[in-house]
Amino acid sequence: MLDQELIEQLKLVFKPLENQITLLYSPSEHENQAELIGMLNSVAATNDKIEIRSTDQSTKIPQFKILKNNLNTGITFTGIPGGHEFSSLVLAILNSDGKGKVFDSLITDRIKNIKGVIHLKTYISLSCENCPDVVQALNQIVLLHESFTHEMVDGSYVQDEISSLGIQGVPSIVYEKKLLHSGKIQFIDLVEKLEEYFGKKTELISPQNLDLGQYDTVVVGGGPAGVSAAIYTARKGLKTAIIFDKMGGQVQETKGIENLISVPYTEGPLLAGKFSEHMANYSIKMFEHRRVKSISQGSNKEIVLETGEFLKTNSVIIATGAKWRELNIPGEKKYLGQGVAFCPHCDGPFYKGKKVAVIGGGNSGVEAAIDLSGIVSEVTLFEFSDQLKADQVLVNKLKSIPNAKIITNAKTTEVLGDGKKVTALKYQERLTDQEVHFDLDGIFVQIGLVPNSQFLKDTVELSKTGEIIIDSKNRTSMPGIYAAGDVTTIPFKQIITSMGEGAKAALACFEDRLSQN
Repeated sequence: MLDQELIEQLKLVFKPLENQITLLYSPSEHENQAELIGMLNSVAATNDKIEIRSTDQSTKIPQFKILKNNLNTGITFTGIPGGHEFSSLVLAILNSDGKGKVFDSLITDRIKNIKGVIHLKTYISLSCENCPDVVQALNQIVLLHESFTHEMVDGSYVQDEISSLGIQGVPSIVYEKKLLHSGKIQFIDLVEKLEEYFGKKTELISPQNLDLGQYDTVVVGGGPAGVSAAIYTARKGLKTAIIFDKMGGQVQETKGIENLISVPYTEGPLLAGKFSEHMANYSIKMFEHRRVKSISQGSNKEIVLETGEFLKTNSVIIATGAKWRELNIPGEKKYLGQGVAFCPHCDGPFYKGKKVAVIGGGNSGVEAAIDLSGIVSEVTLFEFSDQLKADQVLVNKLKSIPNAKIITNAKTTEVLGDGKKVTALKYQERLTDQEVHFDLDGIFVQIGLVPNSQFLKDTVELSKTGEIIIDSKNRTSMPGIYAAGDVTTIPFKQIITSMGEGAKAALACFEDRLSQN
């Protein structure tokens, strides 16, 4: 049953519904079936356009489908989509009715152009914060592609399936008992993966549709720095476009935010939603699910996107942020989702009672080891340096935990497995050069972030670690190109500093424009 406050919220959310939405559940003798029916009844009671019905075909575990005007949408939920996944149910209802996020024609055509009659399953955990993004993305794809169906599966109900498929991380996308992908993934990367795996019917874009126009300023990146820069340039009267693959960037993955001044508490996805709302107040052209391939030199720069589209501008503000750094050792990519993970909150429950390692001695690594110690039988933290870099209070806490160990001066060299899952980690003791074979069941990589600047390596000056070098007014080595946020050499990577840096870059851009006129 849903609480009254949530029910009132859902009444407002579902108020625009126009078509009949049916939540069609299967009869089941499972002990949680009553819980599913209770939840579906509560949802249906919020709007007369939503109904709940039973099918004749029974299932072993709770399951239901979503129908629109008595036609199957292709969306199935196996298990009870509570916790983080409740939002997936709400959005599936709205999206089935044609409400919510609308993709531009290029993205829509790309989805419809994927070959095949395809049924995908996404195995999730209700505690996983990355799972809803994948479930919601695939549900949206299904609603656009008549030959696609998608089933969300709560892994806690199908442990035998999880074991037989060798799944050790979520979300895990499976096609015909083959693991297609495991872990978080951006929407555009998911579309590309489906295109690569299943193929494309035709080449879509004709040359005349590639030109996206001329702008005074183009911002690249949809995180705090990019959104701030776009708003500031638009407020200055500059014709502004913003290019991003995901609104909010790394902010989307931040659970609790308590240090954004004047906002005592918020969460990443909520803040990212506010970014969109704020930008909607200005005449900012948004190109979502896009990435930049190259930027030309000269006063009128051409920005070429990976899709082949291009646009021209006098100035560019780069705010592409950073992504999780990988170990880049043999076996890491092979066993991603099958013993190698990046999210202890999402994948930790798969390692209950098992032996795991955390790679990285910074705050994120030590916090991950502390969290995992309450689930696993043994957690070992590996650090390349001779001491941990985390705050001392965290280090002290980790050292006090009986089933936690710390190994410093360790250079990880290879992830080993049996073809289905991780079985060991190889590392080199840096003081003796001795190679050690360390048996374990899982590896959590927590070694910080790497700036998203690869496409600029021949365009602007980068630091040794790949950060864009900027001056006090966010100018780069290339006239007309500015940079802000985590992708730059600023020392502190925080939401509030990124917002300020985005504003600085925009103001410098406007100042330089005035001086040239």
